[in-house]
Amino acid sequence: MNFLRCNQVVLYRWIAHLLDDPISLVTVLVQPLLWLVLFGNQMSSITSGSIPGGSYIAFMTASSAVMTVFNSAIYGGLEMLFDRETGIFDRILASPISRVALITGRFTYIIGITTIQCALLFIGALFLGVRPAGGIPGVLVILVINALFCAGVTTVSMILAFVVPSHPQFFSIIGFAGLPILFLSSALVPLNRMPEWLRVISSLNPMTHAIEATRSLVITGWDFRTLGAMFGLLIAFDAVILLVAARIFSKRLGGR
Repeated sequence: MNFLRCNQVVLYRWIAHLLDDPISLVTVLVQPLLWLVLFGNQMSSITSGSIPGGSYIAFMTASSAVMTVFNSAIYGGLEMLFDRETGIFDRILASPISRVALITGRFTYIIGITTIQCALLFIGALFLGVRPAGGIPGVLVILVINALFCAGVTTVSMILAFVVPSHPQFFSIIGFAGLPILFLSSALVPLNRMPEWLRVISSLNPMTHAIEATRSLVITGWDFRTLGAMFGLLIAFDAVILLVAARIFSKRLGGR
């Protein structure tokens, strides 16, 4: 089997797995709107005059998109870990399939799912009165921004799937790191409203860069300087993570 065919087979496996699980399918489709509806409406009445754009719903649209991507991507390696634990992964390795495609197929699936989630979020945001300042082209760029962020986070999750011995350790690490990553970003509060020490830490968080790039297209429009800087930082983040992942995957998978 050539690489593209192998990647397609792996991708179809995960799509079929999702379609066979109606609860997970509904969760995937509904989750994007939860952050926006719950946080946006809860906080809008007390913060609308003190945040960029004057609308906390618009402010949270960007945050909700990136948080949705993060939540899906950070668990992207979990199914592969379950395959390892149940022995399915060893049986797959015994088949004539590209080892690289086992990674890229899952990788493609997660990016595809998060892109659909972001698109649904912005459709839902329209009904809440949010009109992205960057227009439809801006939304398309937002999808690319979030795909870049998703790529790095998904890779981290896959690294964990190959490094940790079992799923309890996976959940422990994700549970320990997940909330700090969220609160040490500009997801809920603008950078200029944070204490200085928190602003410095937040500026090192890749989630902040994805949020700020997305937020600029939602609230202010085409700020090419901000977008260029954020794209560069996200690409650098992805490059570093992928280099680490390549070494780990080559040792764990071997072969083709």
